[in-house]
Amino acid sequence: MARTPATGAAAAPIHTPDTTPVMLVGGDDDFGIQQRARQLWESWRAAAGGMDHEVVDGSASNSGEALAALGRLREALQTLPFFGGPKLVWFQNCTFLGEDRTSGSAAVTEALASLAEELKAFRWEGVRLLISATKPDRRRTLFKTLEKLGLVELFTALSADDKDWGSKAETEAIRAMRAGGRTISDEALGELVTRTGPNLRLLAQECEKLILYTSGRAEVTRLDIEAVTARQKTAQAFALAEALGNRDLGKLLRTLDEELWEIRTGTDKKKSEIGLLYGLISKVRNLILVRELMHAGYLKPASQYNALKSQLDRIPADEMPSDKRYNPLTIHPFVLFQAQLQAQNYTSDELVRAMGLLLEANRKLVSSDADEARVLQQVLVEIVGAGIAQRSPQRR
Repeated sequence: MARTPATGAAAAPIHTPDTTPVMLVGGDDDFGIQQRARQLWESWRAAAGGMDHEVVDGSASNSGEALAALGRLREALQTLPFFGGPKLVWFQNCTFLGEDRTSGSAAVTEALASLAEELKAFRWEGVRLLISATKPDRRRTLFKTLEKLGLVELFTALSADDKDWGSKAETEAIRAMRAGGRTISDEALGELVTRTGPNLRLLAQECEKLILYTSGRAEVTRLDIEAVTARQKTAQAFALAEALGNRDLGKLLRTLDEELWEIRTGTDKKKSEIGLLYGLISKVRNLILVRELMHAGYLKPASQYNALKSQLDRIPADEMPSDKRYNPLTIHPFVLFQAQLQAQNYTSDELVRAMGLLLEANRKLVSSDADEARVLQQVLVEIVGAGIAQRSPQRR
């Protein structure tokens, strides 16, 4: 049964997710888009009741598939429910609203413009349309039409360049843990976010694993994180420096062996012994900078990222060094958050001594025939092993 288009202008839409007749959920965060669209669809279905609701696949690898998907969408919108009542349509995972080759074809561009005109004239009483799409182009006529007719929500993927990605990841991890009936310690939360990095899909998967792993217990601990959580590649690159910061000699030497194995076998051609050393030097420098900020009264120890981030925001920029290598405000806040937790594992004198040992190791690697692995092993044992047995619980 066909639905007759309206002859007059459509009524002004109510711009709320619960009542708007048309909604687009898009962006470059496919995980966020999928979660939000599924949430909306289930909410709409619960409110509408009935069984005659349609999900139309909007994925397409070429213009022909895109045109066929648009045809199915039109058919779904024009067909009334068999038993009457509200009609819901979800145009799911649309892939041709952006700037790719399929989206830019003349046939698809024309078809999308035509769809925009049809939606403007459509009689929306009893019908609701949800569109989920990756990377929609805001300049397109269809996008602008959807903004006017209903509501648009855009989700941006987390990025390491985003200074707030750590906070967003922590928030999502806490939400997932609460939904699974778990709490998570601050230490475990920091380790989890460090291991997964700015990747919400991976974070959700790891949270699900942890909830299953801790069945019968209420709290997720750092030991749980270390037992079942994988390190993303970006996190693996910093594993050696993190072990140094944590002053864990056993893990430090094991990680060094893994890194050296990758170098010797050519598994990762971008790695080198000197590169590993420079990463360690950068880590110690960050620990020293954080200790100096604490000594100067700019920072106080914080167990949560947001608490540390708010302190950094209050530091006067003109009081920091102009050289970026020594300006803590140029370092990513999450890196500083981790560093301020780890800086308590060393005294200031130990960190200064560590920097001297690393610079001497640098000289050996560059200007001598010394075995690179032996040089790195010796310097790490000297740094981490020095005085480790005498450290007090407070400094651990």
